Amino acid sequence: MPARTLQFNSNSPYRRFIGVGGIGTGLFFALEGNHTLGRNESRPARLRNIRDYCKLHIISHYIAVLLGAQPGGSPFHVVPVGKVGSDDGGRRMIQEMADAGMDIRHIELLRDQPTLFSVCFQYPDGSGGNITTTESAASALDCNDIDRCSGLFASNSPRCMVLAAPEVPLETRGHLLRLSGGHQAFRAAAFTSAEVATARQEGIFALVDLVAMNEDEAGMLIGERFDPANSQRFLDRCADTLLSFQQNIQIILSAGGHGAFAFSGGTWDYRPALNVPVVSTAGAGDALLAGVLSALAVGLPLIKPGPTAASSSERPLESAFDLGMLLAAYKVTSPHTIHPDANVDMLLSFGHDLGITFSVAMREHLQLTPSA
Repeated sequence: MPARTLQFNSNSPYRRFIGVGGIGTGLFFALEGNHTLGRNESRPARLRNIRDYCKLHIISHYIAVLLGAQPGGSPFHVVPVGKVGSDDGGRRMIQEMADAGMDIRHIELLRDQPTLFSVCFQYPDGSGGNITTTESAASALDCNDIDRCSGLFASNSPRCMVLAAPEVPLETRGHLLRLSGGHQAFRAAAFTSAEVATARQEGIFALVDLVAMNEDEAGMLIGERFDPANSQRFLDRCADTLLSFQQNIQIILSAGGHGAFAFSGGTWDYRPALNVPVVSTAGAGDALLAGVLSALAVGLPLIKPGPTAASSSERPLESAFDLGMLLAAYKVTSPHTIHPDANVDMLLSFGHDLGITFSVAMREHLQLTPSA
């Protein structure tokens, strides 16, 4: 029996997702010791059998699975735009994306540049980071490649969601955001900490409808460190800064084990991190964004603010932000940056085990009967 997917209805606003960002693979090392890796330090580590993926692949995969994407576009069309090397890693990435239901016709194989590659490292407590190649096939994606995809925004095409994610040039991502803005697309973007200042200087935040950031990236935006004990000032400064670029901007701000925040219409909402066994946090922020975009596509609002709860089981899930948090929590139970078992049925089972309930609107999109 096919896995359940999120249900579209006549009010669902989007039927196509177009994304640029990293497509690649990598290695994963488990470090010894929880202290932060030093500048000149040599640290022992164990090479782990973990499947690692880059940002566009991670986000596109979850969207394709949750929305039942097919290459032909029905019920949903996921179109990654990028470049990989003509090597084993690149060909494997393309095949895996096709197997998930994506339309891979806009992924180009390059003979003279290798597939994007990351070396990830993880501390014993489950946190970690990565080092990613800069001169790879992904970095060759340019504005001309975006122009060649402009037919995806034709007037008779379904309304689109667009994602501009790291690991391709910032100029290329800005060009996609400008092009898609002329076609009333919903534009989401993410930036690395090192890119935030440049994105701000070049006015790219003015081209974005939804920005996804972690606490470090947000701190780079406003020049302040996140303090979980006094978060409101930090959040308000982030909102004020981004609203100065785009008056209707929405924000997702993840804070690791402290949970996450989402902003829309002048209001912040908060969800604590779910109490689950953490195997690896790598890819959790990407899963959060993917869950949010999937739920927005079928018509759920970003947030439905309610009373602050000590745990997510105390408040029903009813928004895109809520679904994203559930997917992120499920992801951290897997060592892989894409949880291989993630789909709507597994999320429902996972949520049920945690005592989570769903609002009437959420139940409709999850294809749940009133008594289920």
